[in-house]
Amino acid sequence: KHVPWLRKEKTAEPAGQTILPRPHAGARIYPDRIVYGRNLPPRPCLSCRRRPPTSRAESAEMLSLSRSIGRRCLSRFRQSAHHRSCSSTAVVDQEPPKILITGGLGQLGRGLASRLRARYGRSSVILTDILKPTAGVVKDGPYRFADILDFKLLQEMIVNERITWMFHFSALLSAVGEQNTALALRVNIEGLHNVMELAKQYDLRLFVPSTIGAFGPTSPRNPTPDLTVQKPSTIYGVSKVHAELMGEYYHRKFGLDFRCLRLPGVISADTAPGGGTTDYAVHIFHEAIRNRAYKCYLREDTRLPMIYIDDCLRAMVEVMECDPRLLKQRVYNLQAISFTPAELAKEIRRHMSNFQITYEPDFRQQIADTWPQVLDDSRARADWGWKHLVDTPDLVELMLQYLSHHYEFNAGRVAN
Repeated sequence: KHVPWLRKEKTAEPAGQTILPRPHAGARIYPDRIVYGRNLPPRPCLSCRRRPPTSRAESAEMLSLSRSIGRRCLSRFRQSAHHRSCSSTAVVDQEPPKILITGGLGQLGRGLASRLRARYGRSSVILTDILKPTAGVVKDGPYRFADILDFKLLQEMIVNERITWMFHFSALLSAVGEQNTALALRVNIEGLHNVMELAKQYDLRLFVPSTIGAFGPTSPRNPTPDLTVQKPSTIYGVSKVHAELMGEYYHRKFGLDFRCLRLPGVISADTAPGGGTTDYAVHIFHEAIRNRAYKCYLREDTRLPMIYIDDCLRAMVEVMECDPRLLKQRVYNLQAISFTPAELAKEIRRHMSNFQITYEPDFRQQIADTWPQVLDDSRARADWGWKHLVDTPDLVELMLQYLSHHYEFNAGRVAN
């Protein structure tokens, strides 16, 4: 009546043809019809791209949510009341995440920051630690001092920098933790509590790495499944089991978007060995280039799971970017390669025929004897498509090539 052009034209319709009214901006055009206003099907969710159902039950759920979380958050649920996890920070169709990395000057932090800055921008990633940064670290991007035990300092940084993702790497590793249990308890557990509470309070997506050290002598060793007995023999392992359980509890109780990978030994040429039980697999390359010999603190037949740094960093980025609906659990095993010191030495001799290795096991041998030999990561491969790219021969070639250039460059600088 009031909008005449919405009505069908009065002219006769040719046989077999329907004359459609002229569309307007709120309409959708289909081959045989035009749909308007209230009849439009719901649009897909911006996060998961799935069309939300429109049943009465889910309308009631949305109303209940609006009362419990307030009007400010209601818009996040309007398009898809059925999947709450999609309301968290998403990469698709939203501004890039603002990322905070604790313990950033360790083995993983700087490499991860470089990878994330390449994806989201230099200023989107803030590296933190209690150590004095090198000029290279400051040049690469934002760096801040942050003590993981200082709750107020972390809180101020999260608020002022509008942080949305956090990678929590601050921890004392296995061998170092055994020598200073009191400090390990404070850093690994009290520090974790601070981070987890802040992530809950400010709705952050939180990644906390776990370890093969989270398993113990009663766990199956070859392969070790995701769900099994966990009775670790070190304070480092105990603290990581605590982190896994707390993360799962916070996810169930408060909806915290917690994500965790049980990492094998990480092999990297970028940083010096950090005192972990698996660090022989890094130290051996330094000694091979400098001295053509290495004294190993583990037995020659001690098999442990390992991963090259590039594969490890890629896995962490992939699991953090993953659609939350695909994650059927919050903690996943991560497996790449497994070898013994003798097998690694044999592979090194393919490039250095005069390399020699001797074995003098110390207290770290007892730790290694309780750890998995191979991790079963079939769930990670099935749920979010994990796949490693670097095998043992590739790893040896990459490490020797990188460190050879490193020591030649430094020797040239000293000579000059």
